[in-house]
Amino acid sequence: MKQLFLLICLIFSATSIAGPGDKAPDKDRGEGPYKRLILRGGIMVNGEGAPAQGPVDIVVENDRITRIVSVGNPGVPIKAHKRPQAKEGDKEINVEGQYILPGFIDMHGHIGGSADNIPAEYVFKLWLGHGITTVREPGSFNGVDWVMDHVERSNNNTIVAPRIIPYVGFGMGLKEPITTPKQARKWVKSIAKQGAKGIKFFGAPPAIMKAALDEAKKQGLGSMMHHAQLEVTNMNVVDSAKLGLTTMEHWYGLPEALFEHQHIQNYSPDYNYNNEQDRFGEAGRLWQQAAKPETKKWLEVRDELLALDFTLNPTMTIYEASRDLMREMNADWHKEYTLPTLWDFFQPSRYAHGSYWFDWTTDDEIAWKKNFQQWMAFLNDYKNHGGRVTTGSDSGYIFKIYGFGYIRELELLREAGFNALEVVQSATINGAEALGLEDEIGSIRVGKKADLVVVAENPLRNFKVLYGTGHFRLNDSNKPIRAGGVNYTIKDGIVYNAKELLEDVRSMVEKAKQKETSK
Repeated sequence: MKQLFLLICLIFSATSIAGPGDKAPDKDRGEGPYKRLILRGGIMVNGEGAPAQGPVDIVVENDRITRIVSVGNPGVPIKAHKRPQAKEGDKEINVEGQYILPGFIDMHGHIGGSADNIPAEYVFKLWLGHGITTVREPGSFNGVDWVMDHVERSNNNTIVAPRIIPYVGFGMGLKEPITTPKQARKWVKSIAKQGAKGIKFFGAPPAIMKAALDEAKKQGLGSMMHHAQLEVTNMNVVDSAKLGLTTMEHWYGLPEALFEHQHIQNYSPDYNYNNEQDRFGEAGRLWQQAAKPETKKWLEVRDELLALDFTLNPTMTIYEASRDLMREMNADWHKEYTLPTLWDFFQPSRYAHGSYWFDWTTDDEIAWKKNFQQWMAFLNDYKNHGGRVTTGSDSGYIFKIYGFGYIRELELLREAGFNALEVVQSATINGAEALGLEDEIGSIRVGKKADLVVVAENPLRNFKVLYGTGHFRLNDSNKPIRAGGVNYTIKDGIVYNAKELLEDVRSMVEKAKQKETSK
């Protein structure tokens, strides 16, 4: 079945696997971990759904939280006698009135892989600058060895980078196609030995998927799947979940599972999958072909996925230009934070995945607005009935920039009907549970790793204060200002000044622009 191998190659080509950029340089930012670090007077949001509490002092020893102490009440002086006493050599940071959240988890974060030559340093500093301390790398498309090098160096904290959880694209590294279940099992075993933590699928015949997922479970590997249109008729989300898939990406495969009066999407007769505008234009009309909320079919699919403890990782942000192109093209951060090579990649091109602006119309955007409405309704319903929804960005495509795209995803979850604490839960503990790391990260608890985000403004009131560009508003003197931005990101007990990281990125972008101008 060479068709399978050709299919995988085609899908990888369609996702525009680019030449990797420079590897991350040795660590040049961050202090710690300290023998003992005390964050003084913050307002804690623990990530598990509990409301904000503060002021609290949080004590970290090396990279573990050892004490969380309530030290008073809002609006009155802190009770000094309740505070953990500092010892000689302690590092103390006054964060009085600032909000402390668990480190964010991006469940779909490519380290480049879209445009050519995206430096790892650029990506990592944007992630950390927005409070992202853990990233699931979906596919390792820069090369398994390239990604695993960064995994190891991040684990050792010799580079400035979030924790990286490497997943490998199914079949990567093979010269010959996987045509039998036996070959699938052999490949899964081989990537487990290389240190992979999971597999990213796009599609495969059921017998091969079944073998690969079964072997992945035996090897302790996670699994994620973009149910590509070329294979979704053989396996929708319910089919793959029954075989043991743990996470679905985006939304492909879900509306197909909700079909009531058809089995195949109602494509235009002129549709061609290799035409990016066809691909995204027709995708924007798919949810309208699915069962509507609260119908029998809707409830059957929802409840079956719930029973399987299945995880939805929607990445709504990466499709947002489909419903409002001008908004994404003119986002505040492009001027200072978008590399020229990325900006060029985002422009209309018949060769580049996700650059489908050949003739994007009002009707295309309206179709996508309706798509979002029904998609969001399913996500909210799934969450309301106990389902796990996580937060991912898929940045690097379609006018989405690392870090900024993730914060926008938080806003979209809010739009979908999640309350602010449910959004934070999606961004933190839900991701940790999906990765099997909930005992280590994902919430602020004594005994867990010190992965924390410190921001001066209240993100529960307004997630815009988490953007690196801040929140645009008037101050008390009637002057427009930019308020917010993350102050500190703490990963493994190492304290990063988020504003310094973003300053580094702005400098990288400016130098790249100067180089382009001088050509």
